[in-house]
Amino acid sequence: MKLNFLNNFFNSPFRGSGGSSKNKPDSRGFVFSTDPTFRFEEEEQTAQETLAPAQQKLRIRLDTKQRAGKAVTLVTGFIGIESDLEDLGKKLKNFCGTGGSVKDGEAIIQGDQRDKVLQWLLKNGFVNTKKV
Repeated sequence: MKLNFLNNFFNSPFRGSGGSSKNKPDSRGFVFSTDPTFRFEEEEQTAQETLAPAQQKLRIRLDTKQRAGKAVTLVTGFIGIESDLEDLGKKLKNFCGTGGSVKDGEAIIQGDQRDKVLQWLLKNGFVNTKKV
């Protein structure tokens, strides 16, 4: 048992080169195991179909956290593939005439654009959209 632990420690991916492929950290935070037959199970990624605009339950809110006091409008609750969310974010930025980005499943529009974003979303069929 002790030899296994030392072997895993010296072959740890955090120790530099020479780490074994079975002991690489994964997204769940596991670094290594003392079991020599241990293998990480790969999570199956299923592509989520994008819901129709009428079925999307989007929420619009103003956020200033960790942005040096600058206000941004967040559009959350989008269900679908990332490229469709990026397309939605691009259209919203264009309509509002501001910058922004899409990160972590949220469309971020610079400034307090809640009214403009809500108007555009309702006009384009996102009827279940609310300001929070």
